[in-house]
Amino acid sequence: MTSDGLRIDTTRHPHCTVLRARGRLDHAGRVRFSADVNAVWDWSDGPVLVFDLAELDFYDSSVIGVLAMAMQRMEEEHGDGRIILVRPSGHLLSVLRLTDLLSHVELRDSVAEILVELATVRTPPAGATTPR
Repeated sequence: MTSDGLRIDTTRHPHCTVLRARGRLDHAGRVRFSADVNAVWDWSDGPVLVFDLAELDFYDSSVIGVLAMAMQRMEEEHGDGRIILVRPSGHLLSVLRLTDLLSHVELRDSVAEILVELATVRTPPAGATTPR
């Protein structure tokens, strides 16, 4: 953990970027987490950002700020990006519902599920040719 109690790991996959946050996400961590999101923005087409927040011990409204910033940037850039949350807590789901942000995210049970789904959807069938 860092001195502010937040650890953020980023992993680049062929079709998405996973941001895994652990520890405490408060105002100080929000600035760093937002910077990390911006730093990996172009790592995947869209982009497709996967937020694994299941191991956060504490979070305040800062988590909404990070997600809202990503949603706003996607809207401004008119991309086909996606925000996927892995195993969000019941409390986070309630807050997302109350702030009308839940309709802007996708929910999944695991990162592995997402990786399989994205590989299946985006990988052309064997023997497929690229149009010329």
